[in-house]
This record gives sequence, C-alpha cells and structure tokens, in this order.
Amino acid sequence: MIDWIIIGAAGLLVVSVLASRISDRFGVPVLLIFLALGMLAGSDGIGGIYFDNPQAAQSVGVVALVLILFSGGLDTEWRSVRPIVKEGLLLSTVGVLLTALGVGLIAALLLKLSIVEGLLLGAVISSTDAAAVFSVLRAKGINLKGRLKPLLEFESGSNDPMAIFLTVGLIQILTQPDFSTLDLLGSFVLQMLLGAGLGVAAGYGMLFLLNRIRLGYDGLYPVFTTALVFLTFGLTNVVGGNGFLAVYLAGIMLRRGDFIHRKSVMRFHDGLAWLMQITMFLTLGLLVFPSRLPPIMGVGLLIAIGLMFVARPMGVFLALLPSKLKIREKAFISWVGLRGAVPIILATYPLLAGLEQAELMFNVVFFVVLTSTLFQGTLIPQVARWLKVDAPLEAKRVYPLEYTRMEGLSSELKEYPIPADSFVVGKSIVELGLPQQFLIMLIARGNEFVLPSGGTVLEAGDVLLALTDIESSEIVREQIAIKTAS
Repeated sequence: MIDWIIIGAAGLLVVSVLASRISDRFGVPVLLIFLALGMLAGSDGIGGIYFDNPQAAQSVGVVALVLILFSGGLDTEWRSVRPIVKEGLLLSTVGVLLTALGVGLIAALLLKLSIVEGLLLGAVISSTDAAAVFSVLRAKGINLKGRLKPLLEFESGSNDPMAIFLTVGLIQILTQPDFSTLDLLGSFVLQMLLGAGLGVAAGYGMLFLLNRIRLGYDGLYPVFTTALVFLTFGLTNVVGGNGFLAVYLAGIMLRRGDFIHRKSVMRFHDGLAWLMQITMFLTLGLLVFPSRLPPIMGVGLLIAIGLMFVARPMGVFLALLPSKLKIREKAFISWVGLRGAVPIILATYPLLAGLEQAELMFNVVFFVVLTSTLFQGTLIPQVARWLKVDAPLEAKRVYPLEYTRMEGLSSELKEYPIPADSFVVGKSIVELGLPQQFLIMLIARGNEFVLPSGGTVLEAGDVLLALTDIESSEIVREQIAIKTAS
C-alpha cells in the first residue's frame, strides 16, 4: 500500500512541475494549475482520491506557509524594500482591514450571514499572492516600473500575518461570547510587536550562528537554517507573538547580512518553498469537492466582483492616502491583488471551529479565489500597458562559474554593468587602475563571455563579473558611474 502512496505522490509532483511550464508559456497563474491538478486527482476527478480532512490540510498549509514566508523574506532585498516600507505596512494592515470590511459587508448581504460571519469571510479572503502576479508578467516578458515590484512583494509577504490574525480573532468572537473587540485589539498589538521583535532578533541570531558554527558537512547548513526557522515560529507563537510575521522578518534580516554558503542556502530554501507550494496547492485541490461548487457560483461571482472592483480598490486607495504614489500606480496595485493559497488555508479554520456556515464559507472562498485569479491574472499584462506601468523584462544572466564564500574570506562575486556613457568605455582594464582587491573574473558581452586580461578593452553594455570586497566594490561602482566628458 505504501508503495502505491509513494508512487502517487511522486507522480503528482512530477506532473505539477512539468505543468508549471504552462504558466511560463501562456501566463496562466501557477496557482490555478496546481489546484486544478489536485481537483482532478480528487474524489470528483479522474484520480478518485478521497480526501476530506481539513485538519490535515490546515497542518500541511501551516508548515508550508512558514517555509514559503521565510523563503520570501530571504529573497527580499532590504535595499529595494526600504523606500516602500511605509506603503507596504499600510497595505498589509489598513489595506487588509478595509478589504476584509468591504468583502465582509458584501458577503453578509448576499449570503444572509451575520455581520461578524461576513467579516470572517472577508478576513479569510483578504491576503494577496504576489507570486501569481509575477509569474504572469514573466511569461509575457513584462516588468514593472519604479517601486511597484518591491511594494507588491513586501505587501504579499507581510499581509498574511494580518489576515491570519483577523481570521483567528473573529472566530474567537463567534465561539467565545466573553471575547470582545477590545480584547482583539490588545491581542493584535501584542502579536505584531512580539512577532516583529522576535523575527528581527531571530534573523540576526541566524546570521551570527551561521558565521560562527563550523559544521563538518556543507549540506548541514540548509538543514540548520530550516530548524531555526521552525524554532523561531514555534517560540514566537508560544510567547504570544505572530510566528508568521517573525519568520518573514527573520528571512529579510538574514538576507541583509553576509553569511557562509549563502548561495547554496538560498537555493535550498527556494526549492523547498516550491515543494511546499506544490504540496499545499495539491492538498487544497484534493480537499475541494467541485460538485459542491455549482450551487454557490452565482453568489460567489458577485462576491468576486465586489472584491475586484469595490473592496480591494477601496482598501488600496484609502490605505495609500498618505503615499505619493501616482493614481495609475495605485490603480494597478488595486487590480493585481490576486488571491493565493492562504485564503483557502484560512477557510479551513471555520471548518475546524465547527461554525454553522463553515462549509458555505469554504466553497465560496475557493470559488472567489479561482474566479478573481483567473480573471484578474489573465488581464494583468493589458492593465499594466494601459496604465503605463510596464517596463521591459531584463533577462537574468546565467554565468558559467559560481562562488561560495567560505570562512575567513570577505570577498563576494558581483556584477558591474558598463553604461554607454561611462568614461571607462574604450579603455583597457590596465588603464583603469583598479584596486588590488578587485579581480575581474569574466566579462559578459552580448551573448558571449570574454576571459579578461590587462589589455582587454571595455565596451558599452559589458557586464563585469568580479571578485571583490565591499570597499573596492564601492570604489569601482563610483568609477564606472563617471560619465564621459562632452
């Protein structure tokens, strides 16, 4: 029996990975592909796998979300995030609250729920998934101008804790008559402060340990960071903080520093995050019974429309009133609030709490996620062009060599693009008088690579791949930035 379970699980993973190519080619959000595969494998699909265990689905979702959020933080460059921290925090708090309020009132009216039940449904569906947005844009060869990309990434990573808090808090209000709104507010402040503080401390702690501990095997470093991630999540929850916020901030703080085996650790967590996403989406797809969706399709469509055209724009524009972002940028942020797996995971919380309308909420949330993702996701490239926030996608260059920093070495392998108006264009390397700690390893020129020597003449558009320390790096970047005299 176990053999067939292993074969089935491995087969689903293989098919999911291969099916992700559909997203890359046609711009279909990868979420829809993985969910569709899970539904096809389920009891209503051709696979016939019966799975009706919200507790197991939630457990899988929580574990997956911890690793996904940490990987998201690890991929976030603080340098790009710092200018948009204010806007990101406003979107992930005020924006989530207003979106939940808007969807909640619409749901209460259409589904004849109480106000608190409607708000619970709104809270469940209030978080966004930036990964779905960027997968569509990448497939169409589109990038975003200005601060939009880091803002959407930061919002997506930081709004999940808020959505989870609201969901849990509203369930407490529904199930515990003595639990008041004031208690909810106090819990919010405590969770966020502890989560933020412990997350930052954990990030610096990870950085310290990774650079001080001397493990005998390189492969143990990713294992060590994974253990620290779960330790951070668990301890933060035990003391009353928000563990999801803590692991996300821990990832950001770790990324800010320099640690040994940096590239291999980051690659490991990126791959682990993908594995968790696939597992989570497949599990949630199995949990859904498509035959139960038709009765709620009409009202689900109305709630999805309310989310896309009323609640999300209201949340974005009101939350960003203090921001200097342009109207068209705010409009684009409003449109790309695609929903991911988190709302479906959160929809299992009312089921486990035994709420009367829990099954209705789950089916509505699932349908709304599918509808808004499919409709909005398909139109993202057109909306980006219409609002004039699109930019050409820069292809990420892959080099035929890698460098892993080891203990005792402070150098890093970095890229240095040569602008057309730089004074170094037309000069040989030996003429530049580069610092001794700046060693050019390779020059990327068009689609070719050039092995450098002292006599190699630099051309406009060249990208230098150099081994350097921080001080020398800054000197050379300033040197390259000097423009040719008119």
